[in-house]
Amino acid sequence: MSKTNQTAAEVIEHEGTDESDAEQQLTEVQSGGEMQTAALVGPAAILQAIQMAAADPKVDIDKMERLWDMHKQLVADQNETLFNIAMAAAQGEMTAVSADSRNEHTHSDYASYAALDKVVRPIYVKHGFALMFNTTESPKEEHERILCDVTNGGHTKSFQTDMPTDGKGAKGGDVMTKTHAMGSAVQYGMRYLLKMIFNLAVDKDGDDDGNKASDSYERISEDQVKKIKALLKDTNTDQAKFLEWSEVESIDEIPDYNFANTIDNLKRKKKLQEKQAKSA
Repeated sequence: MSKTNQTAAEVIEHEGTDESDAEQQLTEVQSGGEMQTAALVGPAAILQAIQMAAADPKVDIDKMERLWDMHKQLVADQNETLFNIAMAAAQGEMTAVSADSRNEHTHSDYASYAALDKVVRPIYVKHGFALMFNTTESPKEEHERILCDVTNGGHTKSFQTDMPTDGKGAKGGDVMTKTHAMGSAVQYGMRYLLKMIFNLAVDKDGDDDGNKASDSYERISEDQVKKIKALLKDTNTDQAKFLEWSEVESIDEIPDYNFANTIDNLKRKKKLQEKQAKSA
């Protein structure tokens, strides 16, 4: 029987690959090959049935819609399977990240976002993953919801966490402005989500493993340190609290990529103080 004379059901029943072909496709995916090499056998068969039905003026439209819905579901299921295979392969290459920073107020060591990113980005990019962070309103009072969409091929999985933005310290007192609190919430949220997504462990024993703070990121220059110190003085900002918010032990450890945001926050604080002084 030729395919042109087959019914949709017959096409779906007979279209396929043998067991050896299926094993080869799975091997290609697991070995980090092109994700598109896995044949969409089921969806392809249904799509052919839809095309055949569309050429028939007597076709039942409701049946065509059900076939199309089935096709989309099969494609979605296969994309999710490929996503999970890639995630397992990526996590299999990831090891514990060495703690590169210390919070002297809480006496705890942690891995900064820069340290985490340096270790995992090359791995997850190689396996076809992309991360997109965003924020939205949280249902919790004085919180911000940090979002991360993880995409791979045709599948996306969303993660989220709610972080406090009240600017309160461990003892309940105000330790930062609302602007600083928002920046801190985003910074903490991104770091926590990255660890959650890839199930990362942090080695707090200080194992070198190429992840020390000295080579995890470019630090700010001496001139940039002077500019920050001048603004800290102008705004009467407590340096210990500022360092805690910045997640560093000293000003010269601030990452170069965070300099512009730090200066912007301090300038906003100075402008607010000047405005309040004028209205007093």
